[in-house]
Amino acid sequence: MRSYAIGDIHGQIDLLERAHQLIAKDRDFCGDHEAPVVHLGDLVDRGPDSAGVVRYLRDGIAAGHPWEVLQGNHDRLFHRFMADPDWRDTALRPDVDWLHAALGGAETLMSYGIPDARARPLRRVHDMAREQVPREDVAFLAARPLTLMRGEVLFVHAGIRPGVPLEAQTEQDLVWIREPFLSDTRDHGLLIIHGHTAIPEPTHYRNRVNIDSRAAYGGPLTVIVVEKRQVWALTETGREPLTPL
Repeated sequence: MRSYAIGDIHGQIDLLERAHQLIAKDRDFCGDHEAPVVHLGDLVDRGPDSAGVVRYLRDGIAAGHPWEVLQGNHDRLFHRFMADPDWRDTALRPDVDWLHAALGGAETLMSYGIPDARARPLRRVHDMAREQVPREDVAFLAARPLTLMRGEVLFVHAGIRPGVPLEAQTEQDLVWIREPFLSDTRDHGLLIIHGHTAIPEPTHYRNRVNIDSRAAYGGPLTVIVVEKRQVWALTETGREPLTPL
């Protein structure tokens, strides 16, 4: 069972298009043009063209490409803001909203033609967003699933709470968790493929694989291919095995 996966995109449309080119080359190499491509969420915020990323993925799915897109915490912040600008994520301090400089919401709105969002009154920004952000984009983000299971592999944005059955995992953990997930070395039964926690390069920790390689901060966008529980990074020169630590 083969799957492709792409880490946190954060508005980096050029990197996303290049990741799909690498997948196309690998499809030619292995002769498989049907294996799904799983995008691990955080399509938006911080980067220059979140609107372009959402449009690219939405149009690709509508065109029949075998793409899956999961919901990340930044995607949820965006569509929740569009529904209610006063909503606050419990993972953040009460004084921090989506437009805070650390989160990158203003950059997302800039890509939709709304400048200087942090300098404007919140209600005015929300009104402008309701006018200029396509409803189809908001609905697309709100409808994204939180997980995808393929054979022995679970794809999720942030991770899971160790020791909790999959059906009992909370949305908050699936899009936000770091500890105790990152330091837990037990076998989860499934190999967990995730992003959310930015690291210098994709890393296989035996029970999980983190592929958030800091595209939001000028790093590369990691794309991998998974066959059963074997994982390779896709590069300009082909597959490079991700060897478990």
